Amino acid sequence: MSASDRIKLEAGWKAALSNEFEQPYMKQLGEFLRAEKAAGKEIYPPGSMIFSAFNSTPLDQVKVVIIGQDPYHGPGQAHGMCFSVQPGVATPPSLVNIYKELKRDLNIDIAQHGYLQSWAEQGVLLLNTSLTVERANAGSHAKKGWQFFTDKVIETVSSHQQHVVFMLWGAHAQSKEKLIDSTKHLVLRSVHPSPLSAYRGFIGNGHFTRANKFLEQHGLQGINWKLPTTVQALG
Repeated sequence: MSASDRIKLEAGWKAALSNEFEQPYMKQLGEFLRAEKAAGKEIYPPGSMIFSAFNSTPLDQVKVVIIGQDPYHGPGQAHGMCFSVQPGVATPPSLVNIYKELKRDLNIDIAQHGYLQSWAEQGVLLLNTSLTVERANAGSHAKKGWQFFTDKVIETVSSHQQHVVFMLWGAHAQSKEKLIDSTKHLVLRSVHPSPLSAYRGFIGNGHFTRANKFLEQHGLQGINWKLPTTVQALG
């Protein structure tokens, strides 16, 4: 059985990325993760959730890509989608600022939870560039191989899809712009929504309106950015 056969991944993504699972970097990454767990380290998100973003947003349905950096590194937060936390977990500060911009931009009331599953199901790929992290150790898996895989993901969306909006918030996300064909996609750039920078250009960027306008101009349905008031985690 090949490595890709063992991984639960939506069929379109699996077809596009199966070769990546056979690469030396991915085998080394798997060995690293197994060794970390054997050493008693807590790794987030749980193994079954590492590829949640892909399983919730099939490749041929991607309309928007939001690029994050690391999964959250606190207990119970990360579930495989950037900026999103599981139901019942306090909304992290960066996501609060995203909600503030949604309120300013589209007059959407600030959600009482941080679970972004409904965005994912509409075609918003919530992609962290590292898909795992050690508890309480931000950036701990940043150079372990995930960067090669997620760069390939960005390139795959760029080549496979038409008229996608890429939201690049902060220097790390903006470093991925070279992977995107800006002749057919919309690239939106701003500072990161973290409390350190949100008021230096994130609040006021208008990205949500601009994204929907671009999608609609190309005959696609815009994203309903308003989150459901009640949420239930996926099993």
